[in-house]
Amino acid sequence: MNDIHCCRLFASLLHVRVFLLQTECDLEKGLEMRKWVLSGILATEETYLSHLEALLLPMKPLKAAATTSQPVLTLAQIETIFFKVPELYEIHREFYDGLFPRVQQWGHHQRVGDLFQKLASQLGVYRAFVDNYELAVETAEKCCQANTQFAEISENLKVRSPKDSKDQTAKNSLEALLYKPVDRVTRSTLVLHDLLKHTPTSHPDHPLLQDALRISQNFLSSINEETTPRRQSMTVKKGESRQLLRDSFMVELVEGARKLRHVFLFTDLLLCAKLKKQIGGKNQQYDSKWYIPLTELTFQGPEETEPLTIPQVPDEELDAIKVKISHLRCEIQREKVVWTNVIDRLRKKLTEQESLLLLTSPSLPIRVYNKSGKGYSFLISSDYERAEWRELMKEQQKKCLKTSSLTSVELQMLTNSCVKLQTVHHIPLSINKEEDESPGLHGFLNVIVHSASGLKQSLNLYCTLEVDSFGFFSSKAKTRVYRYTTEPKWNEEFEIELEGSQTLRLLCYEKCYNKTRQNKEDGESADRIMGKGQIPLDPPTLQGKDWQRTVIPMNGIEVKLSMKFTSREFSLKRMPSRKPMGVFGIKISAVTKRERSKVPYIVRQCLEEIERRGMEEVGIYRVSGVATDIQALKTAFDTNHKDVSVMMSEMDVNAIAGTLKLYFRELPEPLFTDDLYPTLSDSVAKESCMLNLLLSLPEPNLVTFLFLLDHLKRVAEKEGINKMSLHNLATVFGPTLLRPSEKDSKIPTNPTQPISMGDSWSLEVMAQVQVLLYFLQLETIPTPDSKRQSILFSTEV
Repeated sequence: MNDIHCCRLFASLLHVRVFLLQTECDLEKGLEMRKWVLSGILATEETYLSHLEALLLPMKPLKAAATTSQPVLTLAQIETIFFKVPELYEIHREFYDGLFPRVQQWGHHQRVGDLFQKLASQLGVYRAFVDNYELAVETAEKCCQANTQFAEISENLKVRSPKDSKDQTAKNSLEALLYKPVDRVTRSTLVLHDLLKHTPTSHPDHPLLQDALRISQNFLSSINEETTPRRQSMTVKKGESRQLLRDSFMVELVEGARKLRHVFLFTDLLLCAKLKKQIGGKNQQYDSKWYIPLTELTFQGPEETEPLTIPQVPDEELDAIKVKISHLRCEIQREKVVWTNVIDRLRKKLTEQESLLLLTSPSLPIRVYNKSGKGYSFLISSDYERAEWRELMKEQQKKCLKTSSLTSVELQMLTNSCVKLQTVHHIPLSINKEEDESPGLHGFLNVIVHSASGLKQSLNLYCTLEVDSFGFFSSKAKTRVYRYTTEPKWNEEFEIELEGSQTLRLLCYEKCYNKTRQNKEDGESADRIMGKGQIPLDPPTLQGKDWQRTVIPMNGIEVKLSMKFTSREFSLKRMPSRKPMGVFGIKISAVTKRERSKVPYIVRQCLEEIERRGMEEVGIYRVSGVATDIQALKTAFDTNHKDVSVMMSEMDVNAIAGTLKLYFRELPEPLFTDDLYPTLSDSVAKESCMLNLLLSLPEPNLVTFLFLLDHLKRVAEKEGINKMSLHNLATVFGPTLLRPSEKDSKIPTNPTQPISMGDSWSLEVMAQVQVLLYFLQLETIPTPDSKRQSILFSTEV
């Protein structure tokens, strides 16, 4: 017994030692990250100091000239333009000089919190600078117009480049450099946040950094509250006020080509601008493309206006871009662990692919015309956003009485001001997201749309649901039309796949059955949006297993919803059925043996019904069926319900398609079996190997797969009507038919690993789609004659 006790004690001590070593290793890694963050801060401080130096460089000669007979600027103008710049330079010079030696002599107990605390305590100088900023820029602009010598100086300020740069100096404009302190103060909280993240709570720096962060956040909040109304207003003729109401990046359709634009809606006009490429460290700049005064803007063009032709990008191309984006994100996560030079190249590729997706995805048109009848067309991904833009423009048109006609100089000044006025600062790309920004939810959201109340008259109503993914919103589900009522009760459940989603939007429409009545705006159907609303998808609220009930208020209407979220870690698990009978969750061989058939009855019934009335259904297999109908069919098949065929004939065909997908998803092992899947997914390019592996499947699996394959090819033959290509079908069915049981899956179960469960477009899912696509693209499966005969012509199928 003593030996056993000693062994247990030794094992316990060994476990403790391993734990301590792991903890020590984690601490070591955290402290290394702390040094890495501080090194980054030093580098940005050096750049910032060079910007402030470039501002100070012309100050001394300008002051000297101010006391001569030929001054370039007056002393008052110099004081206004360069207000507090010398003080900012001294503050940051002292901070840099204090931080540099500490990072050079780095040790785990090195302290830097006092430097950051002192820096935060001097933010009052920034308040004075920010309060004076607009006056400084306005004074500089006036001085440039009045004095060509100063205009030349202000456009060619030389900034010292980093030591390892080939070009020792780069030219910057005065306006761009004056914006640097404004930009710097907004980033100070992010820098402190990063540093705190990698500072252990036991470290003496931790309370000092927390204090510095608190001061910075309070300062930034007060600055934003004070400056937002002022920055959104700009003076125009005769003391009138022009304000920015909304701005957004949009895709404009120009002679059939898609162009990215930044659109600004002011209180008196709509301005379309193009963001210039940034060269030589210059700040953002815009080029004006066109503008329309709101008094002259209309949504209906002349009678002879040609219908809009939208160049549609096939779904497989969009999916291929998403695959590349996901692949690159995974690679970047891997590289971040070791932080190699490859990251910059990967980020550049990611930016290219995300920009391409941003341009090619939108397909909902919004057209505006000026008084001469010239039309401009934008493409938007979300009907919610399209409605918001229309409503805001129409509402503002009622208030706007005077036409704003701009001279070329006024237009240029307005376009220049957009940099300061914009509320949407970045194109929605990964590279523009902050490190600590929420990644959103990945998994499945079940939503029940219960009912609506608050309607004043009886209408035919339906709802659509939108969620965001890959940087934009798109429609994911649609209820049936509830006919002629003031209190529609849909009680329909939908399963929506989330790809980094953060918001759920709901739109309520009145259905118009009069086919002759068309809405001339964009040539759409006349269905009218009665209300719209949105709610954030809050991870802490949705992490529980219970349904969350909520109400979305919209224009006096209230829609009741219930939501339940399942993360991908759990939604991808294959679980064997606990019931001895039934068909869901039971091995396919057991079901066919019990039924004495080659293909399960459920598969034959579903395919027969879909072939009878669903082959021309737009988005068949891709559009969600009503979850309650799917559950009713599942129960009927599981209990050997005699009237299942009658039930199916009365149900929406999307519910039948959903039942078939659910059957394959709930198989305890995939149709391609756990044994064959690893070899199959590694052999996508080896045709002979692929076919041999397929033919080595157990007979029930092979027969069922070929039976389904022939059906899916027939669906794709009607792609022109149902919009389902072979690629679309492979995307839907690939993971459903091939995803292995959890014990064989290569997908990590620990969501904190570098490649997380966050991306359903993972490398494994890509392989599953490619395997099925390969078989779908084969004209025939060259099976041995005897097997082919028994498969395709057996009366037992």
